[in-house]
Amino acid sequence: MANNGDIAFLDLVTLHRELEEELAGVFRSALRTAGFIGGPMVEGFENDFARFCGTKHCVGVASGTDALRFALMAAGVQAGDMVITVPNTFIATTEAISQAGAQPAFVDIIESTCNMDPEKLREYLQTRCETGRSGKPIHRETGRPVTAVVPVHLYGRPADMDPIVELAEKYGLIVIEDACQAHGAEYYSERAKCWKKAGSIGAAAAFSFYPGKNLGACGEAGAVTTNDEAMAQKIRMIRDHGQTRKYHHDIEGYNGRLDAIQAGILSVKLKYLPDWNEARRELAAHYGENLANIRGIFPPFEAASVKPVYHLYVIHTELPAQRDSIQALLAEGGVQTGLHYPIPLHLQKSYRWMNLGPGSFPVAESVAGRLLSLPMGPTLTQSQIERVTGLIAAFMNVPPARARG
Repeated sequence: MANNGDIAFLDLVTLHRELEEELAGVFRSALRTAGFIGGPMVEGFENDFARFCGTKHCVGVASGTDALRFALMAAGVQAGDMVITVPNTFIATTEAISQAGAQPAFVDIIESTCNMDPEKLREYLQTRCETGRSGKPIHRETGRPVTAVVPVHLYGRPADMDPIVELAEKYGLIVIEDACQAHGAEYYSERAKCWKKAGSIGAAAAFSFYPGKNLGACGEAGAVTTNDEAMAQKIRMIRDHGQTRKYHHDIEGYNGRLDAIQAGILSVKLKYLPDWNEARRELAAHYGENLANIRGIFPPFEAASVKPVYHLYVIHTELPAQRDSIQALLAEGGVQTGLHYPIPLHLQKSYRWMNLGPGSFPVAESVAGRLLSLPMGPTLTQSQIERVTGLIAAFMNVPPARARG
C-alpha cells in the first residue's frame, strides 16, 4: 500500500474496503455452519467459475501451483517425461512440471507479446526431437518422451493458441494452459471461429487466486478448468489424498483442497470481475495513449485476436539502462513499479543443471532487461496515470500527451 499521495503498484486496501461487508458475511456464514472444508461454498464457486470460463468443470485447489501440478498429473504426465514451456515466467510454472515428475524444456518467446513463439515450438519439435515408436516425439539428447506443452498467458494476454494447439495435435502433445494471470482474458480462435476464454482452449488450465490477481482470494487459492470429466474427477482425487470417498484411497494424493472461506470470498469477487477487467482495459488504453509517442518506450502490444485483462501493465524500454533510470525516477516521485520477470528461468541458480547459458533464448533474455511493470488495478485513476506517464515523458524529454494534444 502506498502512503502520503504515493501511487501503489496495486491497491488492494481500497478494493477490499469497498467489499468489506460482503466478505465479512462469508466468514460469518462459515463460523455459523462450521463449513470450513468443501461443501456448498466450494461447489458453488466451482460451478460459477466453470460457467465464467466457458468450461464444463472447475476443481478448486489450494494454489495456482497445485492447479498446474495436478492438471499435468491428471493429464497423464509421468516421471521421465519432458514438458515444454517458456523461460520468462514465474518459477511456479516449472516447479509444477518438476513436481509432476517431468523435466521442463524451454522455447523462446515473441518479443511483442512476451508469449510462447509457435514457430520456436515447431522448430524445437522438428529439430530437437525424433518420432518414437508410439508416434510421439522423443527428445534426441535425453531420450525422454515429450508429452505436453504449457503456454503461459503472461500478464493477462493470451498466447497465440491456434498454432500451438495445431502443433500439439500433430505431435500428440497435451496442452495445459497456465492461465494464472488471465482470469477472463479472451482469444479469437480461427479454428473454432469464435472467441474463447482463457482456460477453455487446452485439455485443462491452471488458475491462481493469489491476492494480487485479477480475481484474488484473501490468501492462497487456485483452480483447474477442463471440459474432460475424467480429468476433473482425477484432480478431485489428487487434491484430497487420493480419496474416492472418505478413507477409500485409490491413489496417493495431496492435501491440496480449496478452503471454503476462500471459495466464498472468490464467489463474492467473481460478480465484480467483468467490471474490474473492463476498468483495467480502459486504464491500459489511457496508458497507451499517453505513452504512444514517447520514443524509446513501447506499450504492450494488443493484437486484434486477443482481449487482454492486464493483470500487469508492462512496458518495454529501448535499453536496460533506460528501464533502470525510469524505475528510479518513478520511485523518487512516489510511484511503485515492479519487474516481471528480471531473470529468465534458464539463468536462475535453480536451473543451472540444464546448462543453458546466456544466449540460449535471446528474445526472452533481451526483454527481461528492458521491461517495467507500471501501476495497474481497477482502483487506479486516470489522474494517477497522467502523473506516471508525465514523469516518464519528462525523463525522456518528451512533452506529456495532454500538452502534445
